Amino acid sequence: MPTEDNLRHAEKMARIKAARDRMMAGKQGEKGLIIVHTGKGKGKSSSGFGMILRCIAHEMPCAVVQFIKGSWDTGERRLLTGHFGDLCQFYAMGEGFTWETQDRERDIAAARAGWEKAKELIRDPRIRMVLLDEINIALRYDYLDLDEVLVFLRSEKQPMTHVVLTGRNARPELIELADLVTEMEQVKHPFRDGIKAQPGVEF
Repeated sequence: MPTEDNLRHAEKMARIKAARDRMMAGKQGEKGLIIVHTGKGKGKSSSGFGMILRCIAHEMPCAVVQFIKGSWDTGERRLLTGHFGDLCQFYAMGEGFTWETQDRERDIAAARAGWEKAKELIRDPRIRMVLLDEINIALRYDYLDLDEVLVFLRSEKQPMTHVVLTGRNARPELIELADLVTEMEQVKHPFRDGIKAQPGVEF
């Protein structure tokens, strides 16, 4: 016999389900989204790569352009290029973090090359998602022209292509343009306790 608590729980869940069903019935549209992952917390790129893996699972062609971690031997790069190159194009265009290169002109040139490749990919209607990893850093340091990026996303992005832009300090104008924005908040991080970046967690 169901207990009184179980009956109350079932009634409550039935009301919630009915409300959710009504809400979902009015949401039938689809479109290519502009998605921004920003904030000081960890997980911006990781979330973007999670969506890339979802695309691969759905056999949706996709692409990655990395604006900073060009020389890193990352797990995501190994996996995507080694096993899913037929569905996911991968371009590591950066030359490392800005404090490592210490060469503004070189950083600008690398960012511009990355952006040119990104535009080519976003214009291709066959590609369903393009991840622009750490592009927010390039925009923050004015390696790329913000207005140019905004105008391109407004006017030339394919209607059903999702574009994901990651990195700290997303510009307010980009946040305003985006359909979906998530700010990662840092609560604790092992780096503060002397723990370095580790395979499988950071790269």
